[in-house]
Amino acid sequence: MNPTRSWTYLLAVLAAAVWAVGSPAPALATGDPDVDPPLAPLPPVPVPPDNKITKEKAELGKLLYFDPKLTGDASLSCADCHNPKQGWGTDEPICRGYPGGVHWRNCHTVVNSGYLGKLFWQGSATSLEKQAKGAATGGISGNGEKDVMEQRLRQTPEYVRMFKEVYGTELPILNDAWGAISTFERADLSQMNTPLDRYLEGDESALSEQAVAGMKLFNGKANCIECHNGAILSDQKYYNLGVPRPPEWEESGMNEITFRFELYAKGSREKYYRDFKNDLGLYFTSKRPQDIGKFRTQPLRYLAYTAPYMHAGQFFTLEEVIDFYNDGGGENALTEEYGNKSKILKPLNLSDEEKEALVVFLEEISGDEIIMATPKIPPYEPMPGVEKLTQAEAKRIGLEIYLATTGTE
Repeated sequence: MNPTRSWTYLLAVLAAAVWAVGSPAPALATGDPDVDPPLAPLPPVPVPPDNKITKEKAELGKLLYFDPKLTGDASLSCADCHNPKQGWGTDEPICRGYPGGVHWRNCHTVVNSGYLGKLFWQGSATSLEKQAKGAATGGISGNGEKDVMEQRLRQTPEYVRMFKEVYGTELPILNDAWGAISTFERADLSQMNTPLDRYLEGDESALSEQAVAGMKLFNGKANCIECHNGAILSDQKYYNLGVPRPPEWEESGMNEITFRFELYAKGSREKYYRDFKNDLGLYFTSKRPQDIGKFRTQPLRYLAYTAPYMHAGQFFTLEEVIDFYNDGGGENALTEEYGNKSKILKPLNLSDEEKEALVVFLEEISGDEIIMATPKIPPYEPMPGVEKLTQAEAKRIGLEIYLATTGTE
């Protein structure tokens, strides 16, 4: 490694150590380029001490990621909303929802999600394990019932074998499924050694001349570094940018119903429920009026493959995103009423040439697309010898639902 770059790598490793024990990475957003964490090479993904990565666990997690058994009606999998062919997210502004309903926010990419201490747009999950569980059981996403999902795994002999090999349990336990999925995401969807990493480690040929010019703007005149900093290009803080209202909430009755459901389910005040048509963001977690309309800073690695952008997919191209920031952000009903639009945002006065350089930088640092074929999902099969079990024996090992459905005495 180039000695002049080594201090940035050390910073990234120290930050990763903090994340590994479950705490958000320290982040300073001062506007001072000498204080804001600089861009840094991506270190090895942090691994929780209670969910170590193994090859066998990652293989199990990969199958579960693509398997629809872990949702309410067994019609959706993680991959349906976080699709490998769509940047491991979705190419629609609003993520698809549970059948018969719709979602209300854009789907994040899963790539590099293992580096985040705060997941979901309002940071409501603090680990991949919690995110997997929340997505599978959430009313407008997976809508899964815990006992039903667990029984589906137990009625799949291949899973019985794999869970026993990985976890040492006689039958699959649902919480272990979230751990396996998270292991797959950390092991196979963490993208180190990108052009940005190589450039920061001293390989000046890793980025084009135009991309290097874009990086200088990123760190300087465009001031992207104030929020998109460190190894993952995110301070993991929350800001109200004045992003325009999603048109879906005005044009689609189902989107409006979903939004009202979320306002009610998350405990909003009656005024918000009756009057608002803008996502309240961090407020749903903190219940503080000053947090209304704030969302977590998005990481920018893999950005070239994850359009559309913003919390409800309001912008379809990087050019639109840069124009938005060049104008100093926007205004919406929430910023006008609460006056909490981020003070960081100011008109940038970028030229067309400078905006193009920024786009090239963001595209080049995305690295190669992660391509992965859909694996063959293990089928349900009759479990050998289960028909000989008594109800007491079945209850002891958690198969009472299976016996009830088969009529076995």
